[in-house]
Amino acid sequence: MPPNQFPPRALPARFRRTRVLIVGCGDVGQRVARQLQAQAGRSGRHGTRVLALTSSPDKRPALQALGITPLLGNLDDARSLRRLRGVAQRVIHLAPPASQGARDVRTARLLRALGPAPQALVYGSTTGVYGDCGGAWVDETRALQPGTERAGRRVDAEQQLRAWGRRSGARVNVLRIPGIYAPDREGGTPQGRLLKGLPVLRPADDVFTNHIHADDLAQALRAALWRGRPQRVYNVCDHTELRMGDYFDLAAQIYGLPQPARLSRQEAQQVLPPMMLSFMSESRRLRNTRMLRELRVRLAWPTVTEGLAAGQGRG
Repeated sequence: MPPNQFPPRALPARFRRTRVLIVGCGDVGQRVARQLQAQAGRSGRHGTRVLALTSSPDKRPALQALGITPLLGNLDDARSLRRLRGVAQRVIHLAPPASQGARDVRTARLLRALGPAPQALVYGSTTGVYGDCGGAWVDETRALQPGTERAGRRVDAEQQLRAWGRRSGARVNVLRIPGIYAPDREGGTPQGRLLKGLPVLRPADDVFTNHIHADDLAQALRAALWRGRPQRVYNVCDHTELRMGDYFDLAAQIYGLPQPARLSRQEAQQVLPPMMLSFMSESRRLRNTRMLRELRVRLAWPTVTEGLAAGQGRG
């Protein structure tokens, strides 16, 4: 054995733990970290060491309080990412692309910075990559047809990551995520929108929408780190099958608020902001069979009815 090299069993515990790097460690990333720590506590093992890339020094104390080791760096500055080289065996990439351009240059910089490929990388994409499907049922084999530049950048990120995984040998998993909700998440329920009295589309113009509770999303991300199949894509959603207007009607019933007014699409275009209208322009119903069978995710909140009712009055 070379001098000064410890045998594996003699290494300090902090070096024996699997290191997980979370890039984009906001609400969902922090939920993943808490679940990893809880899992370690239940098993009685050393578990994982969670690191997080943050561009804000002000966020370091809050991350440290959660048992997360913060690494200061910015995906818009390649030089600041040098310390990421070989830093973790597993990576969760939740950082969004920049707001302009056809290519996700942030993902490109991250992949260059990682250096030796980690064992696994899990990317949080969006179901917007499918575009409008006219309310059809959609599984992961459906051709991508992004309807916005924002979704187009996500397609570019997916393509970069999967190609990099094939070249490097890293196991890459892409999780396509719909609307995230949770009563303990900022803006995480429809209650605020209902209180503003904003309208929704009439049934003839309405679209199907999909949902996932933030805790169930964190569970799926954590499962993909270890159980995902090589270069596999997963739809991550619950079992809810509702049109958007019916979702807001359900929420209004749960919160004891008036149901929103119903407008035609043409009328809605006169009163709603473009971003909100963009979410009302795509209709699809997601199949989550792969997530359930391959990742073995057991949803804590199978539908929005349970998820919203559990946090009544907290939205």
